[in-house]
Amino acid sequence: MLIVNNLTSYYSNIKILKELSFNLNKGQVLCLLGRNGAGKTTTLKSIMGLVDKTRGSILFNNEKLSGIPAHYIPKKGIGYVPQGRRLFSELTVEENLEIGLLARKKGKDTKDKVLSMFPRLKERINQISGTLSGGEQQMLALARALCIEPSLLLLDEPTEGLQPSMISLIRNSILELKKQGVSILLVEQRIEAILPVADEVIIIENGSKTFSAYAKEFKDKKTLQNLYNFTGL
Repeated sequence: MLIVNNLTSYYSNIKILKELSFNLNKGQVLCLLGRNGAGKTTTLKSIMGLVDKTRGSILFNNEKLSGIPAHYIPKKGIGYVPQGRRLFSELTVEENLEIGLLARKKGKDTKDKVLSMFPRLKERINQISGTLSGGEQQMLALARALCIEPSLLLLDEPTEGLQPSMISLIRNSILELKKQGVSILLVEQRIEAILPVADEVIIIENGSKTFSAYAKEFKDKKTLQNLYNFTGL
């Protein structure tokens, strides 16, 4: 599905990622953990073609992504929910979804399928997205990404700033997508929010992978901190 090999990424001449490698299989949830500035978001942006200078290779379904213009990446079946949601706040819920549908020329059936996962959005279909709650906006950002019917979904801190009930809803959505065979690369800082859904966890420090293990090896946040001295979470 996704193979990242020796990925090195730069902003200007500053090296952010340093020979990062990992694989993500079909229907797997892989979580990147790390402190602010560790390189987690840069990893997602590199996959999406949003970092100008990279080295190494990124393969998706045996196709090289490096060098492909960013606006073509979603057409390959890769959805992206950036940190901060980045909705069109002056447009309605439906209009935001319509923009998502355009990327791969999907139609009403896809929109109806997405809305069935988020009935609250269906209730607010004509509401201006900027007036939604934070949790509802996160739902909409996720729903918009799903409008391309992705086989790979990149999520950047989807639980940030959300109350527990909304975190639970987002988590359940991830589990449902996993059942459907969607592969998910998830960036988070809140261990307790993602351990129930993650298959594998990778810790990134200063742009490098410092540790990886299957999520089932971690019982809770305290275990992770005590075993690996990773106290920044």
